[in-house]
Amino acid sequence: MNKKVAKERIDKLREELNRHNYNYYVLAKPEITDFEYDIMMNDLVELERRFPDFADNTSPSLRVGSDINTEFQQVEHKYPMLSLGNSYSEQELIEFDNRVKKTILEDVQYVCELKYDGTSISLIYENGILVRAITRGDGEKGDDVTANVRTINSIPLSLKSVNFPKEFEIRGEIYLSHKTFNRLNKEREEAGEQPFANPRNAAAGSLKLQNSAEVAKRGLDCFLYYLLGENLPSNSHFQNLKEAKTWGLVIPEHIKVCNNINEVLDFIHYWDRERKKLDFDIDGIVIKVDNLNQQKQLGFTAKSPRWAIAYKFKAEQAVTKVLSIDYQVGRTGAITPVANLEPVLLAGTTVKRASLHNADQIALHDIRINDFVFVEKGGEIIPKVVGVDISLRKPESVVTEYITNCPECGIKLIRLEGEAKHFCPNEQNCPPQIKGKIEHFVSRKAMNIATAEATIDLLFANNLIKTAADLYSLNKEDVINLERFAEKSAENLIQSIEDSKNTEFEKVLYAIGIRFVGETVAKTLASHFKNIDAIKNATFQELTEVDEIGERIAESIIQYFSNEENIQFVDKLCNAGVKMQIEEDSKLEYSDKLKGLSIVISGTFKKFSRDEIKKLIQINGGKNVSSISASTNYFLTGENVGPAKLSKAEKLNIPFLSEDEFIEMIS
Repeated sequence: MNKKVAKERIDKLREELNRHNYNYYVLAKPEITDFEYDIMMNDLVELERRFPDFADNTSPSLRVGSDINTEFQQVEHKYPMLSLGNSYSEQELIEFDNRVKKTILEDVQYVCELKYDGTSISLIYENGILVRAITRGDGEKGDDVTANVRTINSIPLSLKSVNFPKEFEIRGEIYLSHKTFNRLNKEREEAGEQPFANPRNAAAGSLKLQNSAEVAKRGLDCFLYYLLGENLPSNSHFQNLKEAKTWGLVIPEHIKVCNNINEVLDFIHYWDRERKKLDFDIDGIVIKVDNLNQQKQLGFTAKSPRWAIAYKFKAEQAVTKVLSIDYQVGRTGAITPVANLEPVLLAGTTVKRASLHNADQIALHDIRINDFVFVEKGGEIIPKVVGVDISLRKPESVVTEYITNCPECGIKLIRLEGEAKHFCPNEQNCPPQIKGKIEHFVSRKAMNIATAEATIDLLFANNLIKTAADLYSLNKEDVINLERFAEKSAENLIQSIEDSKNTEFEKVLYAIGIRFVGETVAKTLASHFKNIDAIKNATFQELTEVDEIGERIAESIIQYFSNEENIQFVDKLCNAGVKMQIEEDSKLEYSDKLKGLSIVISGTFKKFSRDEIKKLIQINGGKNVSSISASTNYFLTGENVGPAKLSKAEKLNIPFLSEDEFIEMIS
């Protein structure tokens, strides 16, 4: 290839890659697959390597990063990056509104934005080219991280439009989505590395890596929310952001102009409920005066602007003391250390216990009895210890020694290669494992045996059951004399056990409790093999040939059915009349009309329940997916559709299906 042809090819690839970046990150309407994008990018990188004369600081190839280590230089901010004043109550927001109105003697509009939980960044563009990216630093100076920021696909290296100011600055937040964060942690755990504590720390740490090629692998993303400079398009902060979006910059969609403080409070109430549905973390709402002239009138304090304030949601982290450490044994034998804490209020509830996860996490944070620790609610539900306040540790503190034997049965613990947790191998005789398996078996998503879950301890303590299969040998006389049982409650339990024999095979398979066989995997196995004997006798190759069944799951299934006691347990369920095969004479016929299609459902339906809709999707070869993404084929909607899913489906241009259209599709 001569230089002329190479230059034409390089220019064409750069143009196409920039167009696809804009379609994906700004318009949310990708035209090609990730694979096709990667092929084009690899071609460009190779051509630029072979023809270095055509190097360009705005080339999309810079997304790949460099292996050259660099030290960050300190750069002074043209406009200081001040912190926002925080408020923790609605009354404080009302007081903020009153202060604004005392200075601004005309109508005031506010712009409400989500407060993203990431790391702040300032981007400087000159003549439409990204020339510098600077961290907040101390507000006056920050680190020049331009090389690293160039690897972030959602930040354009050159702008599309020609209507931008000659020079301007735009600020935002670099973050990691939950999906990317979970992927990174999974990769780190598989590589034997410590997982990141949370997306915010992972994003901040990634941005400060010395090797931009490593930054490129992290999958950082960015939202932009504040435009500064001379000759801005509008006197409205909100309109400036709308204009910036036309330049190719990624402006968040969740922004609203509010005419008064009551509308601001409504916005806060909405996102306090809905934030759990986002694929990224927020910790509050930012409220800004929209009019730039009014902003100038209000001015600044030494630390923060008077025209903006941040409302913080209820604290999700608290500090408290570790009183002791217990070790719980799960139904799989996994040992989970749990800290007993001095009671502390966290996100509206009193927390007394928190997970310590495993031995590695205890060692990583060096958690000790009598330490003062930071507690968060993982997923805003399950409390967990995320760090220690070393400054409060007493000199006589003793390092925690992880247990070596099961706290319940005394058997020596094992730790399998690649596993984070220790395990008790005494699967058949360790009481918590036995009871845990039975509790799982009777749970609502499994066999759904009413009232049984609350009475497992009672039945087990009176030697009425040793495995879940023993439930089917119970009669009313066995339980009627037990504590808390009367004739009616005994009859209800026995009837519920009898009714569970009609549970679908896929749920029975899930209830059995084979390790790594969750609800989705159980459905896949049941649909493919049709009955328990076919699964029991399947080879490793036959199992891994099934879509979404990996080596780990296949090994677990084979190991389960190589144990004679497990085989006897399954046989006992069969003999009791529990369904161990798919009903081939079902009124619903199997087809491949939805083969290869991913479908998200939302709302309530008139002709079918949600579970029935999911069943119809599955038996016609489709895949039920819980969240909207670019790979979703259809969004099947009923009444009262979730607003977050609806918004995302519209943004990604996902085809909508009504219930009637869906029925016609599979009929």
